[in-house]
Parts: sequence; C-alpha cells; structure tokens
Amino acid sequence: MSSKILSRLNTKRSALLICDLQEKFRNNIQYFPEIVTVTKRLITGANILNVKTLATEQYPKGLGQTVEELELKKFNIPVVEKLKFSMCGSELMKHLPEDNESIILCGIEGHVCVLQSTLDFLEQGKDVHVVVDAVSSRTMFDRKYAFERLKAAGAKLRTSESILFELMRGSDHPKFREVQKLVLSPAPDSGLLTI
Repeated sequence: MSSKILSRLNTKRSALLICDLQEKFRNNIQYFPEIVTVTKRLITGANILNVKTLATEQYPKGLGQTVEELELKKFNIPVVEKLKFSMCGSELMKHLPEDNESIILCGIEGHVCVLQSTLDFLEQGKDVHVVVDAVSSRTMFDRKYAFERLKAAGAKLRTSESILFELMRGSDHPKFREVQKLVLSPAPDSGLLTI
C-alpha cells in the first residue's frame, strides 16, 4: 500500500509513453515546439537510462506521422497506431513488460488522449506520472482543466527534470553525468505559469 502512495519511479519497472505528437497538430497545439523539445529530452534520458519507450499515433493516415524532431527511428522506439483516444486500447499494451508498474506520460492532447490513457492506466493499477512540461492541448483552458482532472484522478503531475533525476536516485548513478548534460539548460517555457 505504501508503495502506491510513494509511487517512486524505477528504471526497470517504468515506461515512457509518447502520445500522438504528430505533424498535423504542429500549428494547433499550444507550445507545440516546446513540448516536442521537452519530449526529446525525456526520450534521450530514457535511452541513456534504459527505460522502455513507446509511442502512439492517432489515425496517422489523416493526422500524419510523429514529428521528425523526436527521432523515434534513431532510438528504436516502436510506434503503435490507434483509433481510440486511450493508448490502453491499442497494441501498445503488448509492448509493455509484464512487471511494468509506472507510466511516464507525455504528449497531446492533455484533455483527450492523455487524460483517457491516464484513467485507463490508473484503472489497471499503474502509477501514472504526467509530465506537465511535455503535455499540452489546443487551448490553455483545456490544458489547465486536464491537469486538474488528472491530479484528482490520482495521476502524479511532474516535470521532466524531476522525472530524470528520480530515475537515477543520486549523483552516484553511473549515467548521472550523461543525464546531467541534458538538464544543464532549463527546459523551455511551455506556458505552465500562465495556466
């Protein structure tokens, strides 16, 4: 019971999930370039720390592929197509290790796919860590109330930097210097203080 309250991240039992950061959304999502930059930082850190990473694409035939900046192929990240808003109803679940306990979730839109995925993962007993500086929506209004709903449902609202440091636990981690380089410059402003 106490582990659920603490819900600490562990590199072996956590997975980074990237929700629908697709080309067609580029000009419609608030702070899209910043969300992509922060997500790329998370992908790079997860790769360094050997954290399982997966991505989804909502109806790619109409909405396009995941944005090139994330370099999913370079990092050998599986991409799963979906039609349902939740990531849980997709083939993605087949890629998660059986002992997965924690989901680190970023992407769009906060009030639709990220929210519905979070609710489904919580129902499955997973700890869900929503990366607030890597999640957005078309409007700041929807983004704000998505975060409120996510928190009320039991998700942990986190920043990208806190996620990466928690995964390492301390500066004695063998990959600390590599990850530290990723966060020497602060994450770009993604409008969080305006909501």
